[in-house]
Amino acid sequence: MAAVLGTAGTAVIFDVATQPGEAPAYGQDDLLRDTEAIEALGVVGIQARVTTDSGPDLVATSGFAEDGTDRPVDGDGFFRIASTGKAMVATVVLQLVEEGVLSLDDTVDQWLPGLVAANSNDGSSITVHHLLQHTSGLQDGLPGYADHEDYLEHRYDVYTPDQIVDMAMEHRADSAPGTEWRYSNTGYVLLDMIIEQATGRPWHQEVAERILEPLGMDHTYLPGDDPTLRSPHAKSYEVYPNGDRLDVTEVIISDPGGYISTTANVNRFLRALLGGELLPQARLAEMRETVPVSQDMQAFWPGGAYGLGLVERPLSCGGSYWSHEGGESGYINLNGSTDDGSRTVTVSMNTALANSPDSMLRQEQTASDLIDHALCGAVDDERDQRSVTSDAYSIPAGITAPVSRAAGRS
Repeated sequence: MAAVLGTAGTAVIFDVATQPGEAPAYGQDDLLRDTEAIEALGVVGIQARVTTDSGPDLVATSGFAEDGTDRPVDGDGFFRIASTGKAMVATVVLQLVEEGVLSLDDTVDQWLPGLVAANSNDGSSITVHHLLQHTSGLQDGLPGYADHEDYLEHRYDVYTPDQIVDMAMEHRADSAPGTEWRYSNTGYVLLDMIIEQATGRPWHQEVAERILEPLGMDHTYLPGDDPTLRSPHAKSYEVYPNGDRLDVTEVIISDPGGYISTTANVNRFLRALLGGELLPQARLAEMRETVPVSQDMQAFWPGGAYGLGLVERPLSCGGSYWSHEGGESGYINLNGSTDDGSRTVTVSMNTALANSPDSMLRQEQTASDLIDHALCGAVDDERDQRSVTSDAYSIPAGITAPVSRAAGRS
């Protein structure tokens, strides 16, 4: 069956094949309904893409690219992918391990002697494996933005990797290496530095030559000190605790969270990684050896577990999927791939609902429902109804949101 759907913000030719007696597969109307459920929460604009082994991509958009206008969201628009870039860094590290350049058991001190050595942080006991899996115990020193005035004052600040690590050293370790899972951006800054020490080249050059160029990901790039994005792109917004929704599009992001990409390129990367194009099966299996995430993150990723730069989350239809979401200065993307890379999905939102922990959780879970629906290939009406119920989600007492999307650094 072929059809054309046209709405304010989407016009896509798509194919949906069904056999007599079969329930319809997840299609264009379903994807559009799921993006509209996210828009209903107060997100200004959304774009989503589902890629499979056969047939054209499903692409849907909802809302607008700029608040207060009727400018539609572009289904091929650029956005900041933030921590999704961690999966690319982890892939490069595992390629170097396969080549014998690195070992997962190498310590930070072997490559960066004396850099991690203060306030109970000990680089001689933190391994590359700990850094990849967020079990290093290292805290993050780079602060976010306390409010919009703070954002306006500091959005163009530039930090070197050494400065970021030095700020982390001002804090005591959360835990002994290898004992607890705790998300640490500092750990991935150290991985970038280790890649450079091991190869003698900038880490992002390794990412480009090993991943972006071979896969034809020519819409994924690091902007450097340019605070803007290439066109087309939607503006990004932060909803603050006082309810104000303000523009936070322009900002300079510290590496490795600075990558800008598209839904098509993110899907291409996930398909290649999970499909075995980038790593031998043994290394890919190592990447998918997980530990449970912390209690605060369990509120956002129920049943979630973290491997080496990949997140495993359960599917409502059975089994699990692999992903690495990212949030930075208003842009939030969730993504996912089936175990073999045959079906991938990415949804990008241009608004961070940071007015309360419950709002952040509701946005996370409604977007997660889209990922689940798309990967399961069908929509469960009861589950879908939960996505748009205003009081469907709440954070347990004593648990705070694990990531401030306004602050970025996710």
